[in-house]
Amino acid sequence: MKKKSSVTHKNSNKLKLLLILTLSLSTGYASFAQKEYKGIDVLKDPSRTAPPMDKPRPIPLQKELLLKNMTWMEIRDLIKQGYTSVIIGTGGLEMNGPYMVTDKHNIIMENLAKGIASQLGNTLVATIVPYVPQGDLKGPRGLLRYPGTLGVSQQTFEHLVRDIAISLKHHGFTEIILLGDSGGNQKGLKTVSEELNQDWKGKPVVRYIPEYFGYEKWIGFQERYGIFEVSEGIHDIFRDTALLLLDNPNHIRKKQRLENNLFTVNGIDLTDTIAIEKIGCALFDFQVGITTDAIELARKND
Repeated sequence: MKKKSSVTHKNSNKLKLLLILTLSLSTGYASFAQKEYKGIDVLKDPSRTAPPMDKPRPIPLQKELLLKNMTWMEIRDLIKQGYTSVIIGTGGLEMNGPYMVTDKHNIIMENLAKGIASQLGNTLVATIVPYVPQGDLKGPRGLLRYPGTLGVSQQTFEHLVRDIAISLKHHGFTEIILLGDSGGNQKGLKTVSEELNQDWKGKPVVRYIPEYFGYEKWIGFQERYGIFEVSEGIHDIFRDTALLLLDNPNHIRKKQRLENNLFTVNGIDLTDTIAIEKIGCALFDFQVGITTDAIELARKND
């Protein structure tokens, strides 16, 4: 019995010690947090967190096409230099068969957006929106059944694109171009462009360009090169494969497919990668061309 009492006493002391340590740490953290909070209050001084909008750049401008790769001063000065058009690209994260990465649409959209911006001139690329409608979220149905497919509601998608456009308006862009690399994006982009043009009266103008997503045109163009697909039902097409091959062969698991004699898509042999890359370049230039032509035509019709 005495032994048990001794053990109980020791446990009681341990609990007291643990309680003291806990209180000490809590007090110390509270004191630290209070000091940190005071520090944050100091940082709320506008002179420290919000420098003057006309403050000169301390270093030379590094020109890029993607806003995410520039500083706010570089973006500001490029807008002043006449870069007043900007592209909002929308992609998607979804199942694309057993060989293609789920980021397919975003990779292709960013590369094509840069090509389009470069050909138009005085145009930048704001962002690539990766989260797009993928069907009924309650189901799930369609692609949402597959791991890696991340969808949002139609309303969420439209709100997101609209809010990005509003941000760009505040920064001084006078033309906002909406592009979608996936079929499910088109309805929302059209809706947002119509609503914002009605609200803003064309200042800035918002252009939804449906010609970018010209599936039938892509098929017709690649058939000139002898590419006639027969769907394998795996949600994969030659156009996407060729464009991803140009960016990074690992996006389509080239090495593994070659090792297992699986380097084909919809009946098209891909083993002659030099030839496939040439067709991919032609497809890239073709899509850039039809999109920029559509934008130029829309400008003329303003």
